[in-house]
Amino acid sequence: MTRKARRLYRRFAASTRGVAAIEFAMIMPILMVLFLGTFDGGRAIAIYMKVRAATFDLAAITNQYSTAQPIQSADMTAITGATSAVLAPYASSPVVVVISQVAISAGGKTTATIDWSATLNGTALTSAVTLPSAIASSTNTCGTYPCYLILAQVSYTFTPMFGYFTKGNIVLSDSLYVAPRSSKCIPYVPVTGTTCP
Repeated sequence: MTRKARRLYRRFAASTRGVAAIEFAMIMPILMVLFLGTFDGGRAIAIYMKVRAATFDLAAITNQYSTAQPIQSADMTAITGATSAVLAPYASSPVVVVISQVAISAGGKTTATIDWSATLNGTALTSAVTLPSAIASSTNTCGTYPCYLILAQVSYTFTPMFGYFTKGNIVLSDSLYVAPRSSKCIPYVPVTGTTCP
């Protein structure tokens, strides 16, 4: 019996048939964490790209209005609501949209005043904004003063599904300044009436 038991023990110790299964069982949790983290990271990148596209579209749509065709309340609802279509198939409930017109009163100014501002799920701008240095220092920003720029801002609160990419929420945001295309400024009727401030 002892000789048979020793032979069985030697065969068991020399066997390598289960090594792959044991190695896979040891590596599987690490692979799952990497996979789930990559999944959340990929979703965050995809949503950020949609936030950037929504910011551009928000500015481009607003930029089509002019003093001849000022923005009405229904127009602004459609403009800010367009971000839902751009963000699809992702939920539009965590998105904050702010569209504003800023006035630069003189060259070399680092701040601009808010003429009007509208929002979806957020707070409209009411105080002066600090201009990016490239806009403030550029001599090509305005031909004559005061001049006006449209400021589009979109932010999205991203919540990871699994939590291996990051702990807690990430705010993905983008902003864009554009000059009115068809007129010097764009009136927003509920705030400015049909003329520029």
